[in-house]
Amino acid sequence: MKRRDFLALAACLPWLASRAAEPAEPGLHVFGALPPAGRVARVFAAGAPAAVLVHAVAPDKLMGWPWALPAPALAMLRPQSRALPVLGRLAGRGSTMPLERLVALAPDLIVDAGTVDATYLSGAERVHRQTGIPYVLIDGRLADSARQLRQAGGLLGADARAETLARYAVAALAACERSDDEARPRVYLARGADGLETPLPGSINGECIDAACATNAAQGAGALARVSLERLLVWAPDAIVSQYPEFVALARRDSLWQSLAAVREGRLFLAPERPFGWLDGPPSVNRLIGVRWLRRILGGASPAQDWIEEAEEFHRLFYGHVPTRAQLVRSLEPA
Repeated sequence: MKRRDFLALAACLPWLASRAAEPAEPGLHVFGALPPAGRVARVFAAGAPAAVLVHAVAPDKLMGWPWALPAPALAMLRPQSRALPVLGRLAGRGSTMPLERLVALAPDLIVDAGTVDATYLSGAERVHRQTGIPYVLIDGRLADSARQLRQAGGLLGADARAETLARYAVAALAACERSDDEARPRVYLARGADGLETPLPGSINGECIDAACATNAAQGAGALARVSLERLLVWAPDAIVSQYPEFVALARRDSLWQSLAAVREGRLFLAPERPFGWLDGPPSVNRLIGVRWLRRILGGASPAQDWIEEAEEFHRLFYGHVPTRAQLVRSLEPA
């Protein structure tokens, strides 16, 4: 579509925008008239969390990935998913999808998932108003995974599959036996090659800690924060977890990191990150297996105990493809 044609179309579309004052149902914000679920064949995922959600519920309807997956991650997905193009994103830190190209792609539906605030709502309304494409925001954090899956299944005509996944989510997020914060292990989630970026309490990137019946050892308010090793020594976490092998290698050999009891006494754990992070990256339903893994290792189990079988089952359910045993061993061995 030529730019002048797109602008002409956009000028004629404001009347299509139908933003409701309240969500269509709890956790579901809809802009535009939704197509019947049975007619939805092409779904554009606005960001990485939505892409993982759509891929889990209705993989054949996902048009492409919002970001470029590394080759080791793609190798653990089914061949059809490996072949999907990188389309770019609408959500997150800066859109990489021009609206002219989005119109030319002609999706039946745009789906976003995760945090919903005024910025995301206004952005979704603007995209719908300028393109005429129905846009859905599925609100929810990790604790809402079952609802998110069921809502996505209803939108995409995949209710039965979504219900199976939702039941897994309910089991993975079972209530903690102890509600006393003082009885829970205090966990530091290390991000980056140096381990000095971390999600703060209450942020979406650190939800796996609470779901695993632990307490975030970090202090402060906000989303992600850079911290100093000196501050971390004050926090004195009971355990440290990370998805960055380069950080774990650094911490195990560095004398300053060895001054932390969690590192010195072997309570530094590396979580698998393929095809999507078990703890984060992106913050979507990929974290459900990570919650089970983290609960288990914080309870004293061996990090690798029985996890080949657990991973096989999760991949079969959520990704529709079971990697070879050798692939899973390589993914889990560092942990």
